Amino acid sequence: MDIVSRHILDTVKEHFFQGKVLMIVGPRQVGKTTLSGTVLSHFEALGKHVVRLNCDNPTDRDALTDRDLSYLTEIVGAADILFIDEAQKVTTIGQTLKLLVDHFGDTKQLLVTGSSSFNLLDQTHEALTGRKRVFYLYPFAVSELQHNNDLLTAQKALPHYLVYGLYPEVVSALGFDAKQDCLMELSTSQLYKDILELQAVKDSHTLRTLLKALALQIGSEVSYTELGTLVGIDKNTVERYIDLLEKSFVVFRLPPYFTNKRTEIKRHNKIFFYDVGIRNAIINSFNPLDTRNDAGALFENFLIAERMKKHTYSRSGVHMHFWRTYEQQEVDLVEEAGDTIRAFEFKWSAGRKSAPSRAFTRAYPHASFEIVTQQGYLSFVR
Repeated sequence: MDIVSRHILDTVKEHFFQGKVLMIVGPRQVGKTTLSGTVLSHFEALGKHVVRLNCDNPTDRDALTDRDLSYLTEIVGAADILFIDEAQKVTTIGQTLKLLVDHFGDTKQLLVTGSSSFNLLDQTHEALTGRKRVFYLYPFAVSELQHNNDLLTAQKALPHYLVYGLYPEVVSALGFDAKQDCLMELSTSQLYKDILELQAVKDSHTLRTLLKALALQIGSEVSYTELGTLVGIDKNTVERYIDLLEKSFVVFRLPPYFTNKRTEIKRHNKIFFYDVGIRNAIINSFNPLDTRNDAGALFENFLIAERMKKHTYSRSGVHMHFWRTYEQQEVDLVEEAGDTIRAFEFKWSAGRKSAPSRAFTRAYPHASFEIVTQQGYLSFVR
């Protein structure tokens, strides 16, 4: 497979040497180290000296843990850039980075990666307030793979995306068996690694059972109480586990949109997967779309995840929601940006065109409405 240019590549380079710690965070195995290497090679070609540390290596991890400034400056030495991979492994990473960025300012650059937000962003939140810039990296976006306007190719690829997802290793694997093997490995060995390493969850079996339950109801509103009854844990534990899964970039929550508390759903979220291939691996289902009954739900999850990538990478400031009334009138996606409201319905199966819910148009007469189909999905996610 050709090298894929990531959307945030140029943006990351533009923020070098501005006195901020630059952080690239996202799921495991989505190319954070590869992207960082491309960025660093660019600056090395300009004559900059780079020191690289990988915190999967105990020696490198120890060199950054609970050290004073004089020791840390010796590590950096005459280098212009310090790159710290898997920085979440350093228990005192917030203190370490604060000492360095306060000392060097914009004369040297700190670039770090991390595969979870609960043990990197949370650890550095207070220490690096006003001192960091965070960039999120996800599995490939369709717009990174389909970088031209070849609609026919994009449409032919859609069923493949909905079954196998867009993790780089899966995209580059040759053959269906190889792709399935990659996904099964990711979903069993890598998915919960950060959570389990921190011992944030004592019972990994319960976590996997909860994740399977979520995978089987994508696109539906989620009740923590009902999930707890199904899995055998209380609703507070369900909420904590989902929070950990979200901070590990496995799932994300889509909140309801409401202004009328009496008629509109306002309590339950929908939960989607960052990658539908991972979702299919969790339930061990890689059947072709024409033989499955969840194609519509996969299409919805896929589009919402792609739209989330689009808004995150462009830093658009758009807030994403779903909308539903207690009478079950609904809109799949509502985007809010200032006074602008855009509504979208996703249609996988061909049939008569839908109109927006009358209740929605009455409540939000100035909102736009668009139906997204297989044939028009590329313009929606680009």
